[in-house]
Amino acid sequence: MQADATEKPSRKIPPAAIFWVFLKLGCTSFGGPIAHIGYFRSEFVEKRRWLDDSAYADLVALCNFLPGPASSQVGIALGTLKAGLRGGFAAWSGFTLPSAAALLLFAYGFTTFGFSADAGWIHGLKIVAVAVVAQAVWGMGKTLCPDRLRATLAIAATLMVFAWPSAWGQILAIALGALLGLRYLPPVTLHQPENTRFMVSRTAAVAAWVLFFGLLFTLPVLARLSGSQALATFDSFYRTGSLVFGGGHVVLPLLRNEVVLSGWVDDGVFLAGYGAAQAVPGPLFTFAAYLGSVLSVPPNGFAGGLLCLIAIFLPAFLLVVGSLPFWDALRRKTHVQSALRGVSAAVVGLLLAALYDPLWTSSIKSTSDMALALASFAMLVYWKWPPLPVVMLAAIGGALSALF
Repeated sequence: MQADATEKPSRKIPPAAIFWVFLKLGCTSFGGPIAHIGYFRSEFVEKRRWLDDSAYADLVALCNFLPGPASSQVGIALGTLKAGLRGGFAAWSGFTLPSAAALLLFAYGFTTFGFSADAGWIHGLKIVAVAVVAQAVWGMGKTLCPDRLRATLAIAATLMVFAWPSAWGQILAIALGALLGLRYLPPVTLHQPENTRFMVSRTAAVAAWVLFFGLLFTLPVLARLSGSQALATFDSFYRTGSLVFGGGHVVLPLLRNEVVLSGWVDDGVFLAGYGAAQAVPGPLFTFAAYLGSVLSVPPNGFAGGLLCLIAIFLPAFLLVVGSLPFWDALRRKTHVQSALRGVSAAVVGLLLAALYDPLWTSSIKSTSDMALALASFAMLVYWKWPPLPVVMLAAIGGALSALF
């Protein structure tokens, strides 16, 4: 099931339809969180018109401020926009299921089929991620940086992230964008205030914040008092999901500290799963499903994988639900809109920085790689092809290139 590409922004979508849309994205969104944001923009801003570039950039900025997997949080917010909490859960389920299932299969001996993270078709998928992010930077730059001030701000944000390549560099760039936008950009009002009216009540938001902090502080105590290994495992993965800023690869050393140093997972087993996690689409946080299934202590297997998957993503869901109603009201104020237009320009700069590192530096290794990236970019931007056939052609191109 698919929504009409010309649907109005305020139209409600059934959760089942949201699940299928995000399931498709979960099967094809290679390249990490920044690439995912590009895929989401292509699907929900350009094709389905659920929201405009400005509202989408605001949402990306919010999720970059929150701890946890930013791209998954953007997906949860988009699902919530169209169908409330059930829509948010449907979006997360669809986007997470493919990579979680693949990593569970890997944990049960998927390597016996000769799967390799260095396969040519995998490299082709990394290359098309460069084209997808380049398309997002191109489109958002034209919309969100139409004047000299905001274009300069985007470039400054890029340089700032290069100088401080961490989550703090991103936060500093966004804060600078907000301050300069508030100071130098004239106040505006939203032309379509229904464009991002999230169907979450403030009561539900407060309950989400109470549950988030309640679990964060009580789980360690309950695990120690009860002596339950299941609670100890849930606490480790919940705490990791609650406290990691930057998402993606930032979570890997934290997870290693939790499961390898404790003796729950052998270091070699951890590194094998890390290689597999690079080869699957969707959020890198699904690495938790692999780790849960290979734990040396019960619960492990499928039950352990599911337990760790829920634990690491639950904070992201609670943080998004807890923030959206207040963010929704705050962004409608005229002076806040001035700040957010500066933030939007900074977000373009963050995407531009990520386009170079890690995407370009890890994917473009030869002239044939460059040719495939340019062809993918042309198909997306000028020929207006949807991402799915472009992704498939890039995978074939990468496989053929590896043969010669």
